[in-house]
Amino acid sequence: MPRIHTGAIPSPNIWNTPAVYETENRAVDPEGLADARLRELRPWTGATILDIGCGTGYHLPSYAREARAVIGVEPHGDLVSVARRRCAAVTNVTVHTATAQALPLPDASVDVAIARWAYFFGPGCEPGLRELSRVVRRGGAAFVIDLDGSRGSFGRWFRETVPQYSPAKVEAFWTQQGWEREELDLRMAFETRADLEAVLRIEFTPKVARAAASEVAGLELPYPNVLRWRRF
Repeated sequence: MPRIHTGAIPSPNIWNTPAVYETENRAVDPEGLADARLRELRPWTGATILDIGCGTGYHLPSYAREARAVIGVEPHGDLVSVARRRCAAVTNVTVHTATAQALPLPDASVDVAIARWAYFFGPGCEPGLRELSRVVRRGGAAFVIDLDGSRGSFGRWFRETVPQYSPAKVEAFWTQQGWEREELDLRMAFETRADLEAVLRIEFTPKVARAAASEVAGLELPYPNVLRWRRF
């Protein structure tokens, strides 16, 4: 059985199929638009970066090339092991088995916190937001990148898969919390059709995934996201 930290919120796509999720990571945002925008809003050269829900550590080495220190936090112990192996030769990266709502970090110790498709999806994540307020130092910033469930085919497939998800309620939550937002028009680009369809199967119900595959021609998918941020 995998080692799961107490209080973790399940993430079935990466928890159950990490190899396919790795394929998805490689496919998302080949132009690097999301990271470029984060750097514009709060440069991370020489910073301490916290990656919340880092999974297998896919993004940690790229952060480490510019940051002074990079900290990954992930509640799934098996994924933490993969992340640590991935970064074994990267001396400024550490990875902890922990949750967003109980970060194992001192107060005011982080310059940039990033949560990419992990935990901060709206109502219910208040404990994690309180932790961000504790660990991000003055002059720092926190970023949340997530699927925009209100836009495009991908958003529609997500709403069909998770009918209890309400984009309107999520927007109302973040407005109340006082975070800023902007739309990110990303895309996924795959090497093979088999890879594309495998990713659809881990993101959506079997019925929705089959319908989505029938709608998509070729090897690319528009992937509407939303970037939210707060300065401290």
